[in-house]
Amino acid sequence: MFDWDLVRNTSGVHIVARLAEERGMPVGECLAGTGVPPEAVIDRYAEVSARQELTVVRNLLARFGDESGLGVEAGLRYRVSLHGPWGLALLASRTLRDAVQVALHCVEPAFAFGRLSFEEADGEGRLRFDDWEFPEEVRAFLGERVMTGVQVIARELFSVGVPVRRLSFRHGAPADTTRYRSVFGVEPDFGAAGTELAFDAAHLDVALPQANEWARSRCEQMCRDLLARRHARTGVAGAVRDLLIRTPGVLPDQSAVAAEMYVSARTLSRRLHEEGTSFRTLLDEVRQALSEELLDRTDMTTEQVAGRLGYAEAASFIRAFRRWQGCPPQEYRARGRMPELV
Repeated sequence: MFDWDLVRNTSGVHIVARLAEERGMPVGECLAGTGVPPEAVIDRYAEVSARQELTVVRNLLARFGDESGLGVEAGLRYRVSLHGPWGLALLASRTLRDAVQVALHCVEPAFAFGRLSFEEADGEGRLRFDDWEFPEEVRAFLGERVMTGVQVIARELFSVGVPVRRLSFRHGAPADTTRYRSVFGVEPDFGAAGTELAFDAAHLDVALPQANEWARSRCEQMCRDLLARRHARTGVAGAVRDLLIRTPGVLPDQSAVAAEMYVSARTLSRRLHEEGTSFRTLLDEVRQALSEELLDRTDMTTEQVAGRLGYAEAASFIRAFRRWQGCPPQEYRARGRMPELV
């Protein structure tokens, strides 16, 4: 059963409001019936419920519902920067299969109404979107938005697009399908039994290439902002921490960091000691902050969180987490989740 009171940030409302504005619809009209003030649309700390966001979508469609591809246009505007911890988790994925598993755990609060599922069969990877709980008039928009958003975020994160083998939507075909072909590379099958995107399963276990520079730098900034709220670091310690957060999931050791700073590992240790800290302390700060963020704000498993933090096995992460928090990750999570940011 879908939780209509699920809280999320206003990124989805912002995107819909921008679409409306570009078509001449005032923001106030787009927000009618939601109780959401116009200033909240651009407030990164504001929150709305799923019910409020869906009302905004319905307002848009009531005005422009005869325009095909509105969901595609919305999906094209999604960026990893809108998705906080989910973006961090995806960026550290080693293969597409790994990324899919993270997405299934975390994508629904990010931008999907409904349920995403995945199966591998007959040499295909198949991503399905179930929208049966939602009013018929919004299903086309929601299905187009999530399938397009998945494509856009994958290209942004991994500098590569997985060729779509086939794509189906439950809604009827529009008069012009040019936009769909340009986004997905195939002619969708409209009026199908379900909304589904299929690709060659051979792509699932191919190592993902280095994420593009924009996505990497954005992820690094997210980590820096998170750590700045907990530990202010300047000088040599600040430089070391910046190197540690450059690519979550590939945390360098002390020798590698020292080489990046053109000093020996011994000299680095001495300079950190002079600042009242150590490499181990800084590494723990990074891992602890990111682990709490992922446990608090995503549904990733302990094993997945461990992998994102560069641990070879979950047991090592669990021991470290006990040292930080005095309890294992699952007990920490059970004590209470923080509200979703996405």
